Amino acid sequence: MSPLQPRKDDSQTTGSESAHSLTKGSVIEVDVKSLKVDDLCDAEPEPFKLYNFLFRRHLYRPKDLDAIATRRSVFDDPHLAPHYWPKPEYENIHRFDVNARWSAREERALLRKIDWKVMLWAAISFSALNLDRGNLSQANSDNFLPDLKMTTNDYNLGNTVFRLAFLCAELPSQLVSKRLGPDRWIPMQMSAWSIVTMAQFFLTGKTSFLVCRALLGFLQGGFIPDLILYLSYFYTKYELPFRLALFWISSNVCSIFGSFLAVGVLRMRGVHGKEGWRMPPSPTQTKTWFRPKGWFTDREEYIATTRVLRDDPTKGDMHNREGLSIGRLWTCVCDYDMWPLYIIGILFGIPSATPGSYLTISLRNLGFSTINTNLLTIPSSVGNMISTAAITIVSENFNDRSFTSMSENVWMLPFLIALRTLPDKVNPWRFYVSDKTYC
Repeated sequence: MSPLQPRKDDSQTTGSESAHSLTKGSVIEVDVKSLKVDDLCDAEPEPFKLYNFLFRRHLYRPKDLDAIATRRSVFDDPHLAPHYWPKPEYENIHRFDVNARWSAREERALLRKIDWKVMLWAAISFSALNLDRGNLSQANSDNFLPDLKMTTNDYNLGNTVFRLAFLCAELPSQLVSKRLGPDRWIPMQMSAWSIVTMAQFFLTGKTSFLVCRALLGFLQGGFIPDLILYLSYFYTKYELPFRLALFWISSNVCSIFGSFLAVGVLRMRGVHGKEGWRMPPSPTQTKTWFRPKGWFTDREEYIATTRVLRDDPTKGDMHNREGLSIGRLWTCVCDYDMWPLYIIGILFGIPSATPGSYLTISLRNLGFSTINTNLLTIPSSVGNMISTAAITIVSENFNDRSFTSMSENVWMLPFLIALRTLPDKVNPWRFYVSDKTYC
């Protein structure tokens, strides 16, 4: 059998001659003699760096596209393989073959297909979330609060209710996603919050406003980690960081689009007397009645499954319809190595959240028109994309994450002081520059 050819075995076993699992209690037997380990790629891939991608892209071009790209993993060690073997319920186990070999050309073609069919729609889904989250700020530019006979304090309360509901929904959403599968739960979330968003047309006052904010927060909580979990089914740890960078940049693109969209929608003020998708569960489950041929060939399914498990064998210890247990959750809570990350997650974004939330109200109070207020939010989104790329390059070149990330607060401090000390009657453009540079 050619080293570049996988076994054509579609049975619900490992699909491999070299290593196979036999369920005898919790024991997995591995055929050690037929393991082939002399034709594997030992070199680790070049870690992705934005600077290299922009200016030294040749580093990411393989010298020989027909060379074997299959990388060595724990599955090639007969003593370690049984401990990392995927559980029998793992949905892709019939496409896992430790003797499968593929070329750099095949892997690159598969990765491009995943980018277009999985990553693109993940970014569009995330943009839909941000478009919905940003519409309240845009509505504020068109006398939203006076129309509903609400005050700024009511708006503050609505934001608080939204964030509390969002936070409270994070863990339950993850539990539901892990049990149903993100491929089912994510479309359900999007459909639910779309209905509530459309219902905002019928807001009449403070009570209906607060109810809508609570429902939206609860329905949107957990969406981002759900989507990232889904992406991890298709990408390795070397490929996912760059895709997540694009994932977050898509929110800025959405903000720009939303601002232009708001300009058109808010021009409809006075009209009629009113103020102005299905996801595949895994790489081997893309075939369905409306997509009979699926996204990938059998060969590509072997590569997609085996490369992900070789990169991270722990992805095979749960299947995509397996719920989380209380014991696993408690283990995560007790892992003190994760506590700094939890703290960062809680504190992240606090300094810039308030100026960003009140920008449109502030600009309207300074005398800018509704249309100009929405258009003036666009430069900051472009600047945010540029600064994100710049900070990423600095972080990669100095190989530092903590101090580079903390520099955000140092950058914000002088502009926060300026916003606090500016006189009551100030040139609108001076305030705008201070606020937008701060955000």
